[in-house]
Amino acid sequence: MLIQTPQQLQQRCAQAYKNACLAELEALKPGNVHIFADGHGMVVEQFISSAEASVGYISEADLSLGQRIYRAIEATQQSVGCNTNLGIVLLCAPLLQATLKQSSSSFQERLADVLASTTEDDAQHVFDAIRLASPAGLGHSEQHDVHHKADCTLLEAMQAAAMKDFVALQYANGFHQIATEGLSHYQQALQRWERPAWATTALYLYWLAHYADSHVVRKYGHEVADALKKEAQLHYLEFLKQDNPKLYLPQLRAFDRELKERGLNPGTSADLTVATLCWHHLTE
Repeated sequence: MLIQTPQQLQQRCAQAYKNACLAELEALKPGNVHIFADGHGMVVEQFISSAEASVGYISEADLSLGQRIYRAIEATQQSVGCNTNLGIVLLCAPLLQATLKQSSSSFQERLADVLASTTEDDAQHVFDAIRLASPAGLGHSEQHDVHHKADCTLLEAMQAAAMKDFVALQYANGFHQIATEGLSHYQQALQRWERPAWATTALYLYWLAHYADSHVVRKYGHEVADALKKEAQLHYLEFLKQDNPKLYLPQLRAFDRELKERGLNPGTSADLTVATLCWHHLTE
């Protein structure tokens, strides 16, 4: 195993995180903000600024997982003043923490150890970060409410929320969907088209077509989220038929405009996309 210094690991984490954030913005993702179109009262420059503001904290060595998340969100809020990356930070932070835990174990084993080792202090930092970001649809919970003092570990809090939140589910199941579905799907698309932006669009459409987006569920309910998933399935299948994905650009841009006119922002699908890209860059 190649031994890297803490500085080298930190630089590797910073580069992987920033590359993932920027690559996601370069892909056309219907319903989200990207270089082809802004939306939902936000512009692409805010997301670029968010990546630049948070990268130094989320990749910093010698921080606990909770500290890493809170400081990244705090820096984002100071930079752009709105929630652009809560899901991204929640998903990417454990991946970076696992990378910084250099050992002979596999990446997935280190990630599992990171998740299993979370503390009540980690949960408190994350609760504070969530309240600071104030994501749309944030309400109250009967169990482990983020508006109250943490009374459990971060993993226990995520396990309790896993049935209603896809980000929490990744914590609860060891990032199973990203590891077994997202990575292979992205890498196959990248090998097929040799264009990261089109592979990223395929990855995003995969998430949107296969899972009800948690952000949409929180804002509009399961019926709307399930209908969106069915719409996305049609575009996903058509997109995969393309030898030249550029030919499907008009249809995707029309779908993008339609979702934004309806106020639908599939943010969780975008967060999963960034996390998958981050994992890819950390382990390639």
